[in-house]
Amino acid sequence: MHVGHERETSRIPLDLFDQAPVGVLVTAGEDHRLVYTNAAFAAMFGERPDDGWSGDGWTCGDRPGGEWPAGTPVREAFPDLVRRISPDALGHVLETGEAACLDEVVVTVTGPGGASREGSFRLSLSRVPLTSGESGLLAVVQEITAHLAAARRVRVMEKEWRRIQRRYQSMVWADAHLVWVTGPRGEVREMSQGWQRLTGQTVEESLGDGWSGAIHPEDRAAAEESWDRATEQAVSLYEQIYRVRTPEGRYRHVRFRAVPVHEDGEVVEWVGASTDVEQEWQEARRRRLLDRAAAAASDISNLEEMCEEFAGVIVPELADSCYVYLLPEANGAPPASIVTERVASAVREGLPSLPPRRKEYHPADSGFVRAVRQRRPLQATFPPGQPPFPCADNVMTWIKEAGEHSLAIMPVVVEGEVATVVVTGVCGDRPPIGPDDVRLMREMLDHTHDAVSKALRFRRNQRVALALQHSLLAEPPQVPGLEIAARYQASPTAAEIGGDWYDAFTPSAGVLDLVIGDVAGHDLAAAVCMSQVRNMLRALAVDRDESPGHVLRRLNDALETLNGESTATCVLTRVERDEEDGWRVAYSVAGHPPPLLVTGDGRSRFLRDARNPLLGLRHGRPWASAVEPLPPHGTLLLYTDGLVERRGEDIGDGLERLRRCAEPLARAPLGRFCDELLTGMPLTGEDDIAMIALRLPPAGDHAGVAS
Repeated sequence: MHVGHERETSRIPLDLFDQAPVGVLVTAGEDHRLVYTNAAFAAMFGERPDDGWSGDGWTCGDRPGGEWPAGTPVREAFPDLVRRISPDALGHVLETGEAACLDEVVVTVTGPGGASREGSFRLSLSRVPLTSGESGLLAVVQEITAHLAAARRVRVMEKEWRRIQRRYQSMVWADAHLVWVTGPRGEVREMSQGWQRLTGQTVEESLGDGWSGAIHPEDRAAAEESWDRATEQAVSLYEQIYRVRTPEGRYRHVRFRAVPVHEDGEVVEWVGASTDVEQEWQEARRRRLLDRAAAAASDISNLEEMCEEFAGVIVPELADSCYVYLLPEANGAPPASIVTERVASAVREGLPSLPPRRKEYHPADSGFVRAVRQRRPLQATFPPGQPPFPCADNVMTWIKEAGEHSLAIMPVVVEGEVATVVVTGVCGDRPPIGPDDVRLMREMLDHTHDAVSKALRFRRNQRVALALQHSLLAEPPQVPGLEIAARYQASPTAAEIGGDWYDAFTPSAGVLDLVIGDVAGHDLAAAVCMSQVRNMLRALAVDRDESPGHVLRRLNDALETLNGESTATCVLTRVERDEEDGWRVAYSVAGHPPPLLVTGDGRSRFLRDARNPLLGLRHGRPWASAVEPLPPHGTLLLYTDGLVERRGEDIGDGLERLRRCAEPLARAPLGRFCDELLTGMPLTGEDDIAMIALRLPPAGDHAGVAS
């Protein structure tokens, strides 16, 4: 290329670039008119100026095959290139002289035969002075398409390698026995052979969502739901344990873990691992059930409540049903047949309800009696609803209805005797009760042994104490014209006999004495003192005709002499006819809640006019008595403090509560009057309750009514 005279500031001949391996483009002026392109540029873009430029002093040599004349604006000659570069960039370089370098400029170019393609180029732009005195642009262009393609291939390989690394790391991290890969939405695409060995499913059967067919039917819906939720939310770690069917038809617990694989911020797949954790799961369950069994027995003294809690631990974790029986106290060798009391039961949801609690007869040839005699567990598996030995009638009906197919009968030995028996069973698709389950249940029972022993002793002592208490409480006498009813309710939380008592006797013809009292304490000593006080009071009341206050004074003197440490409260009332053929009551109260008088029309008031200190305390004041008329069809109620006292509450609140509860019962039969008070009052259960009530006849009615 021949170039005319150039300015002294640019002495570089342009034909120097003719054979350069990079493309060279020179433009002039602010509108960037085409001045020069070399062969490499033409090879890249297929276009070059064809003859001399008629500018001021510049001439381009001949360019055979050229298409664009010199002086053509570069935006017309190479529009796609200029569009990708941006005219602003060209103008900025020309105006400021600051060089610019553009990487990865993608341009559509026309190759041989007119075929077009996209190529990637790197451009360097700089300002140069031209011989005409104008400033021009020098563009050096290098095609980097092949380099970029190679770099992309390297990056793809790097991504794939990183993905493989993540898969491997995930597999190792999960301590996997089985490995699987899913799509972004969780559909299984790859499954290792370990899954086939565990479940018997082929790889093809496990793809998609086919894997869920090996999950236990009771776990399947939860497994599918949790996996769908995890893939939808793209959680960082998915981890669940489900039961999986083995080729033998049994189930083992398997832990499923999966992590998402991300590319460009999107989940492209999930890598998962599954591990058989049956032994780990069994040990965790064992610890959990032992803890629950121990908790069920802690701080519970009531045997029935304890057994109900224990049955609730067994069902549904280990069995579908659980009965707990209390055996009668042993008296020599076990009888041929046994009658038991079922004190607790539980069944899995969805099964028929168990028969209500009742005494049940177990024949001599039953598995129940065999287990009791041998004092060791008895386990049996049988066709649904067909146990191999007789059972109690109502239990047999339930076994047939529920389709029970396996039983375990476990005697519980306390203090050398079989005290309770736990019977568990399974139904439906659940595997039969096996030796491992029986051992675990025995271990759970061992953890509760001390608590059960304590509860049994408590129950037996309470029963003996209650029998003794009732033996000391006399039946009220029958008095013509009067109704008398008495009630005693032992505290459900105390095993020892208490000091509450009531009494009713006729010291002379036409006279009735009603007594209520409470000796301090709740043990055998209190019971002995209560018996002494009751008998002394009877003797003193019959000994001479004197007011209730005088009788209580003499009783107090006797207590000081015979037992100087005991204290007691008491109300002594004497009911007799008055001069107008009505009824009146003389009474005296020694440290006890006051009697309650309820009229026939439903009004009530407490008799508070004859208050004295506790029995057993020395004092010099006279003992007070008072007399009150008794209205026709009225009710006189004597009671102990267990009916009205609550911890942390003023006794006045309890007395008011009793009055409100008694008034609506003014016309109720006297027996019902007493029972409704016991059930209607909010009792704490911390103390015994004794009460005795007297009902007067209606006006003009002197016929006797005994209760």
